[in-house]
Parts: sequence; structure tokens; C-alpha cells
Amino acid sequence: MSKEKVLLAYSGGLDTSCILKWLLEQDYEVICFMADVGQTEDFTAAREKALKIGATDVVVKDMKDFFVEKFVWPAVQMGLIYEDRYLLGTSLARPCISKGLMDVAAQRGCSYVSHGATGKGNDQIRFELSCYALNPTIRVIAPWRMETFCQRFQGRSDLLEYAKRFSIPVSATPKAPWSMDANIMHISYESGILEDPSVEAPEELYQLTQSPTRAPDTPTVAEIVFKAGLPVRVTELVSGRTMEKPLDILSFLNKAGGEHGVGRIDIVENRYIGLKSRGVYETPGVTVLHCAHRDLEIYCLDREVLRVKKYLADRMADYVYNGYWYAPEAEYVRKCILESQKHVSGKVVVEMFKGHVMVTSRESINSVYNQELASMEVHGNFSPYSSTGFIEINAVRLREHHRVFGTANMTKHFSRTESDMKLI
Repeated sequence: MSKEKVLLAYSGGLDTSCILKWLLEQDYEVICFMADVGQTEDFTAAREKALKIGATDVVVKDMKDFFVEKFVWPAVQMGLIYEDRYLLGTSLARPCISKGLMDVAAQRGCSYVSHGATGKGNDQIRFELSCYALNPTIRVIAPWRMETFCQRFQGRSDLLEYAKRFSIPVSATPKAPWSMDANIMHISYESGILEDPSVEAPEELYQLTQSPTRAPDTPTVAEIVFKAGLPVRVTELVSGRTMEKPLDILSFLNKAGGEHGVGRIDIVENRYIGLKSRGVYETPGVTVLHCAHRDLEIYCLDREVLRVKKYLADRMADYVYNGYWYAPEAEYVRKCILESQKHVSGKVVVEMFKGHVMVTSRESINSVYNQELASMEVHGNFSPYSSTGFIEINAVRLREHHRVFGTANMTKHFSRTESDMKLI
């Protein structure tokens, strides 16, 4: 009787290498899957390592273009940002990788998929919900949630002992005191010394960006052209160099933004599973695109459409963060947001300089900005006398509130004594 096949999402690291051996011990046939989404990885060495441990095969799939065009670009177009700070670099990569995982699982006749995500994190949810949405019949083996596996392996020291016993190669370089996840969009850092939010992230942690204090003294200026909310061309104005392919655009902005220290954040965020976690992120290129896109949106969209779109983008960011990229509610909201983007076309000039990105000009034939109407030099078609009635109508409720409750005394609500100001 043939063994059941498992497709393992493999990284080549300690955890998934030990999981590979453990799955073989459970009498599964294991095929390893690696998605190239732009991370720095020696895929040849990882493949050789997996085959040496006992994998039947290792499938390495180049998904960089697919990731940028089908996930990163739509996220820029929708203006997705989780809890007003995180641009979702890891969250967007998971449904992309899951698509590759499910395609290969179908091609190779695998009944199971497996991964090395922990039971406390978000990735287990993102991977599994994406896989189930793409193939409801797939079965998942999550070792770090299985009692027998967790009793056998408490942590890294147990895995190292297991690796030594079965001659599983372990990196000779010292392990960094934090974990890292990288792709073409960003790098995230967490765990280890970063688990204490009061500890400052060391400068040597950062790989995509340099400190703004060491950034060039001359800004980098670029023109970004959008069509229906999507970046379609970027030109560096000093050199005249132009990029049009999504991967080329992102690579250029990553380099330019990174040189100026753009896109660093250090935050405590709310995980879907209910825990809070501290993460440090570098997202230089998409930070620049997000800034430019948001500016163009305000220039082109009606005020109330913009506010509704912002609400929907917040909901969509939650869906992506929580693993619902392929869910029906996400599909519905995505279509609603896309309707708002049909007029978001034009060009924006941005300046990257010492940790900041600033829009310096914008143009669009779709703008609802009326220079004559807004001008302080001429009245145009605006009647200033109308503002009197506008103010009077809006003052009605304030007058009525005063009539009933008297003058609002804001100072008594915000007064502080010296003892109140002491740090706890």
C-alpha cells in the first residue's frame, strides 16, 4: 500500500528540517515546497538538504512577479494598512504562497499539507484558511499544535538535539537573537530580544534600510504615475531612469527608499488570535507608493467617497491580516474599493530624504480640485455670502446645547496635578 503524500512548506531552517524528518518517521511520503517571493535564500542548498533528509522531491517556484502583481499592487491600489501603521508585507505573502502550495499539492497528488508555523502566531491561520478556501478537501498537519510533537519538542534545544541525532545539517553561523521573515515587499523581525517592547531594536538588525542619520544629504526625487490606482511607471528625475514593470518599480523604490531610511516602523500590534506582539518592519518601496497613492486619491476623489473607501480599506486590511484574502467578504469589499479607483489616475512627484517621503506635486485630468474656486484671489463661482447661512445652520445645535447645559468647561476634564503626571 502506497504512503500518503504530504506537501511541506519548507524553509530549509531548523524547524521545517526537523518537521520533515518527523513526518518521515510518521510514515508519510514528503515533498517539499519553497516559494521564491524575493527572500534572500540559497534554494539550491535548501533543496540538497531536504533531499538528504529524505524528501522525495523539492519544488522551488518563482513567485516574485505573481506576488507583486496580484497581491502587493492591489494592496497599494486599495490603500491597505493595518492599525494605521503596518503595510501587511508578511500578511500578503501568505495567500500568495498558499496558492503555489495548493497548485503543487494538486499536481503531485498530495492529500496533506504541513507547515512549521507556531500555535501562537498569525501565520498558521493565514496559511490554513487560504488553503481551505482554495481546496476545502485538503488536510493540514500542524506539528506545533499537536500534543505528541509538542511533548517531544519543547523548543530550539530539543530540535537541535534531534537534528544532531539524525545528522540534519544546522547552520554554522550564530542564530540572530530575533526571528526574521523576508520577501520582495518587506522584512519583518520579531521574537527573541524584541519580545521586550522597552528594548530598542539594534541598528544591526536592519537589512533593507539604513539609519536616516547616515542617509545621503541629497534627496532622491521620483515621479510616480498611477492608472486606476495602480503604479504603472516610475522615473527618477535626476537620472531620467524609468521603470514600468511592477517588479522593477518595487526594486527601485526599495533601494532608493532604503538608502534614505524610509519605511521603518517599530510597533506593538494586535494578533488575530488575541495576543499582542511587538514587530519591527522595513517596507521602503511600498511606503513610498502608499504615500503617493494616498495623496493622489485625495486629489481625485469626492470627499464622501474617500471616507467610505477609507472605511472599506480598514476592513480589508483586517481581512488580509487575519487570513481572509480568499474569503467572500474580502472579494466583495475588494470589488467595492476598485470602483473608487477608476478615476485615481495621474502623476505624483515624491522626495525621499532622511527617513521621510514627501509629496511635492501632483497632476491629474480627473482631479475635482478647482483652482479658481479654491483661490483666495478671486471669488469665482463661489458666493461668500452663502457661508453665513451655512454657519448659522451648523450653529443651531451648539446654541441649543448651550441653552440646556450651559457653557462647556473643557479645562476641568483635562486638569492634572503634579502627582498625576508622575510616571507609573
